[in-house]
Amino acid sequence: MLSYFVSYLIMASTYGIAALALNLQWGFTGLMNFGIGTFYFVGAYTSALLTTSQSPDYVGGFGLPFIVGLIGAMLLSGLLAYLLAFPALRLRGGFFAISMLAISETIRLIVKNEKWLTNGVWGIRGIPQPLRKLVGADVSEWIYLGIAAILLFIFYRMTEVGVRSPWGRVLNAVREDEKMAEMSGKDSWNIKMQSFVYGSMVMGAAGALYAHYMGFISPSSFTPLMATFIVWLMILLGGTGSNKGVILGAFVVWGVWIGSEFLIDFLPSGITSQAGFVRMLLMGILLDVILLLRPQGLFGREKVISKLGSGSGE
Repeated sequence: MLSYFVSYLIMASTYGIAALALNLQWGFTGLMNFGIGTFYFVGAYTSALLTTSQSPDYVGGFGLPFIVGLIGAMLLSGLLAYLLAFPALRLRGGFFAISMLAISETIRLIVKNEKWLTNGVWGIRGIPQPLRKLVGADVSEWIYLGIAAILLFIFYRMTEVGVRSPWGRVLNAVREDEKMAEMSGKDSWNIKMQSFVYGSMVMGAAGALYAHYMGFISPSSFTPLMATFIVWLMILLGGTGSNKGVILGAFVVWGVWIGSEFLIDFLPSGITSQAGFVRMLLMGILLDVILLLRPQGLFGREKVISKLGSGSGE
């Protein structure tokens, strides 16, 4: 039971990092990114290819340390976001969201069908977990929980500092009224690009954390449900525009998701084969409850995000 709880904390922390990134893009900048899976996916595969042993089944296999894989995942995710920013950020609202979802699925299908690149549907096995061979599986779980918690705290602090700085105030200005921000002399496209690239790098880091914890990844691990929509549910529950709220949302939603496994045991035998659909139904019901009873989320958007706007004069 303790091991199960540690696993819950690791995965919730991983999703918390992804939720922080999406909250920066959507909650503070107004970018409706439905392509979270793109960078989660790229981050996971990049780190896996950099850190696994050499194999004839896929490119890479350099056997590098975990930290190199994590940094590589962030850099490649950021580079991809930078390249995608030029066509994608010209689109607005729903068009941007749909284009990002389409890109995410396109990349996933390319990797799925190009066996020479990442072993296709068979995926990559043997992704190393830091210190696992030295201290054993039980102790390494606790070490990995510490790594996940530290990274969650680091990204939380970096995001908090960013959104409470002058840069963060420009993000909010662009989200509220892009034309007005431009009339005030702000380069709205450049600001959106910065938010998009930084958030995508953080999503890549979350993907790397997932890969090293699971030890195996394949295209089926990154469906739109598990890589994109569940993260959206987390920020809707926690409160769009609240960094503390989206972290709480990640822990609550992931708790509901894994807790639904126990509920399935009580279902009639004829329904247990449809367990996946039952869990999706529970997520849909949770979303409906949030939208009806608490549309602003558990925390809600902070009305003052910096001392400059508080009227304190400090």
